[in-house]
Amino acid sequence: MATEIMTVNMGPQHPSTHGVLRMVVELDGEIVQKITPHIGYLHRGVEKLSEHRTYHQTIPLTDRLDYLAPMSNNLGYVLAVEKLLGIEVPERAQTIRVILAELTRLKSHLVWIACHALDIGAMTVFIYAFREREKVMELYEKISGARMTSNYFRVGGLSSEVYDGFERDVREIIDTFPGYFDVYEGLLTKNTIWLQRTVGNGVISAEDAISYGITGPALRGSGVDWDLRRDNPYSGYEKYKFAVPVGEKCDTFDRYKVRLVEMREAVKIVKQALESLKPGPILADDPQVCYPPKENVYNTIEGLIHHFKIASEGFPVPEGEVYQSVEAPKGELGFYLVSDGGPKPYRMRIRPPSFVNLGAIEKMAKGSMLADLVAVIGTLDIVLGEIDR
Repeated sequence: MATEIMTVNMGPQHPSTHGVLRMVVELDGEIVQKITPHIGYLHRGVEKLSEHRTYHQTIPLTDRLDYLAPMSNNLGYVLAVEKLLGIEVPERAQTIRVILAELTRLKSHLVWIACHALDIGAMTVFIYAFREREKVMELYEKISGARMTSNYFRVGGLSSEVYDGFERDVREIIDTFPGYFDVYEGLLTKNTIWLQRTVGNGVISAEDAISYGITGPALRGSGVDWDLRRDNPYSGYEKYKFAVPVGEKCDTFDRYKVRLVEMREAVKIVKQALESLKPGPILADDPQVCYPPKENVYNTIEGLIHHFKIASEGFPVPEGEVYQSVEAPKGELGFYLVSDGGPKPYRMRIRPPSFVNLGAIEKMAKGSMLADLVAVIGTLDIVLGEIDR
């Protein structure tokens, strides 16, 4: 019997696309033949905007890339600027950055497992994971004043000292979360429906994953043992012991297992960082770059003028170019910065993991059923704010 290729639009408002992603899907019956992603609905011109803002004023723009992981975005950007400047960040600030980056990983992965499970029909995990995520959101709010757009890291350190009770709140999270992970696994790992929807679905080999530039859990799910925190460490990650999980069958189930193990390893890193946290400064000793202490701003005219000049005029950065990347929850997040010696970036280019990972969706889903495409989108864990920039 002759068949006819049918073209359908999936998105940009489809619930499983997790944002304003539109895909034009060509189908032979229910079998996916071709996928063409259409992006750009959330384009804000972040890279161009940065050319008209000082280095400090650019930090809030990075909050809004992967809005599920603002502190990871902040970290990648400030590390790039600090690399250009050649300044050293105090140990206490580095340790707090690691704690918050790993809590951000937990927060991001919790949203992933919640939405991924809901897409495949498991509503209970969705409710549980959002309950746990709320604990990290509350900590975010206490430390930065915002639940999502934290804007907490600064070039040279942190915007302020952590609040009283910070260590207690972090310890409560790392003590209780492993038990919640057991619950998720109990609900999903041996669930017949979950296995039918994920095992053997969305397969991409290690060679193909590398050639497409995939990074993060999606790459490790294909058996590639690569993690920037261990293989190109920053912010003192070389001091912490943690395992890098990898998959064997390169499918959606392997990527699910990789992210679950990563959450357990993130808890271990936070525990080690908390134990090594010592009193000390949270900003580098560089008055030309770092804001003065708040008490100086409030009580002295010199401190007020100092703060005003940095906030309004910025600081000059030596001519040059750098690339700095971090292991964000979704993969390698990189910032390429070019300085012409002025107080604003001459050029900023962002390498967003979601954008690069999305490029492999046709390779992963071609030949599968249309219903399985939903699981493939979920396993990539994309955020459109980062893709469109």
